[in-house]
Amino acid sequence: MVGSSAGGGTDAMARAVADKLGPALKTSVVVENRPGASNTLAADTTAKSSDGHTLLMGVSTAQAIVPHLMKLAYDNERDLVPVAFVGAVPNVLVVSKDLPVKTVADLVKLARDKPGQLNFASSGSGSTQHIAAELFKEATGTFITHIPYRGSGPALVDLIAGQVQMSFDTLASVSGHIRSGKVRALAVASARRNPALPEVPTLAEAGVKGVEMSAWYGVYMPAATPKAVQQRVHDEVNRVLALPDTKARLAAIGSEATPMSQAEFAAFHAAENRRYADLVKRRNIKLD
Repeated sequence: MVGSSAGGGTDAMARAVADKLGPALKTSVVVENRPGASNTLAADTTAKSSDGHTLLMGVSTAQAIVPHLMKLAYDNERDLVPVAFVGAVPNVLVVSKDLPVKTVADLVKLARDKPGQLNFASSGSGSTQHIAAELFKEATGTFITHIPYRGSGPALVDLIAGQVQMSFDTLASVSGHIRSGKVRALAVASARRNPALPEVPTLAEAGVKGVEMSAWYGVYMPAATPKAVQQRVHDEVNRVLALPDTKARLAAIGSEATPMSQAEFAAFHAAENRRYADLVKRRNIKLD
């Protein structure tokens, strides 16, 4: 289960794992996209599944951010269990190729000159794209209008067409469009430059401090799943992540395979929930 539309970062990560996981488990693994409700529809379906064969490609939006912004139809802590961490991908500040800006400084000046007239797209309210842009607005003293979509796929369609002017989308979603020249990358929202975009500066290098945002991904299962099944899926996902072609596929979208034990992933999940709960409260972030 994938909580965003086809073509987005979560979808790309899911397919990179699913294509090899099927043969490893000696069964077919089908990726089903169920976008909506800030990536939580797929999580809800997975949480309520009892067939023992439903996996969720979880993403920080649904598993660590949105639970602190809206009431869910499932319990994020009790109904789903973290099974295998897959990796993290930085968000990238990208703009429409037709927008007359070449640098972050150009964008900030334009936004200040035209308050409220620029729009930023996100894959949904409460997503890392949304929060990164809100932090950017705060750091730069600009007013830019949020346009939420049902996933990165449709958001990027409108960004490429110039219907919206900018986005803080994940590198997994935008890397191909950056390489093809359909969108322009201005900065990465990470502490260091990303090997997939070595020529693109960090936001801090571009003069905007305190805006670091990455989306992370991992496989979750219903909490009622037997421990032995969880362990089998954990082991096979980590074997898939260790394959050279999987590593290359993930590196191409800006992610490095990052193996964790199941206990380490559970601790990471809990820490991220605490971090975002604090950030949402401190920054007074709300759903549109």
